[in-house]
Amino acid sequence: MLNILSQFNQIRKPARTYLCYLLQRHIPNRMPEITPEILEKNLEKVIHEVPEIDAAYILDKNGTQIIDNLSKTKEYIEGKNVNRNDRGFFYRAVKEKKCILTDPYPSNLNGELVVSASMPVYNDKNELQFIVIIDLSLEHLFKAVHNTNKTKYFMNFSQTVYALFSLALFAIAFILFTNGVASFFHITDFFGDNAKKMFHSTILLTLSLAIFDLVKTIFEEEVLGKGESEHPSQIHKTMVKFLGSIIIALAIESLMLVFKFALTSPDKIIYASILIGAVTILIVALAYYIKSVSQADIIEEKCEK
Repeated sequence: MLNILSQFNQIRKPARTYLCYLLQRHIPNRMPEITPEILEKNLEKVIHEVPEIDAAYILDKNGTQIIDNLSKTKEYIEGKNVNRNDRGFFYRAVKEKKCILTDPYPSNLNGELVVSASMPVYNDKNELQFIVIIDLSLEHLFKAVHNTNKTKYFMNFSQTVYALFSLALFAIAFILFTNGVASFFHITDFFGDNAKKMFHSTILLTLSLAIFDLVKTIFEEEVLGKGESEHPSQIHKTMVKFLGSIIIALAIESLMLVFKFALTSPDKIIYASILIGAVTILIVALAYYIKSVSQADIIEEKCEK
């Protein structure tokens, strides 16, 4: 079950794009005269084009189904006069005023997990008239979006590869962590040469944290498939944490070089200055990235509304 839901999360966006494109291409909207007969005729074209669709039907503006299900399976032809105003495919489409794709839920027709794409239909005065819905089982959705099971096998292969990379990176993070902790406890004097060991210990721990954040992101998004269901800002936050950890490690290293060259080789302090300049450039670039991402999120939220 979890594997199926994970696969659905990975294809959620292309599935919504594909199904909503079908509805928008076939279903007339914001026209002077839109009748149930016209919508029914066009829904039949959708079913003919995509045989994987389990059922298609029409609700009035109050959520009552006004026709029997259109389906190639005779047992599914039912449902007229049933009120469905408590279902997600109705109130979400009405509230968001656009084509939506629901989360998987058990079908009343066969008990299988299905998803519904629903689109509100308005007249030329922008008044809600109908809601058209198409239902697909998850199995049929995968076939409709991918057209072949090869993609499913490739997805499983990709998940395995990402899991192996995550394990290898986690091993590196663990080694860095243990070495960082070990080197810290070997410090007997916090002044003199041992101060250098303390800086090294801090750098190792910081890099370990950065790599662990990267492993966490890769595993959650590529193996568990959580990335599609989360807001993109979560991914950006992880990227900022990772880059921030790298910058901190470089800043500590440059500070350590400043102290070292100031005491032993003043003529080489220019190299430490160059590293500090590079760290400064990284900080400016990270700030620009954060600003750009924030503006993009604001624009995306406005578009969704």
